[in-house]
Amino acid sequence: MERDDILCTCMDITKGEVEDAIKEKKLTTVEQVQDETEAGTVCGSCVDDIYLLLEEINGE
Repeated sequence: MERDDILCTCMDITKGEVEDAIKEKKLTTVEQVQDETEAGTVCGSCVDDIYLLLEEINGE
């Protein structure tokens, strides 16, 4: 998935927007990402992708 690809179709949020929020705000949980970006707050189908990004960026 590229940075410009839509990660959250319900809220029209890209992978890059989520990555930037995680890095800039030092987010560590899906809930924090949801609060900051609203990604994953409607149908929840992208929550697994958000979790994977958190692991990838935070090295866990």
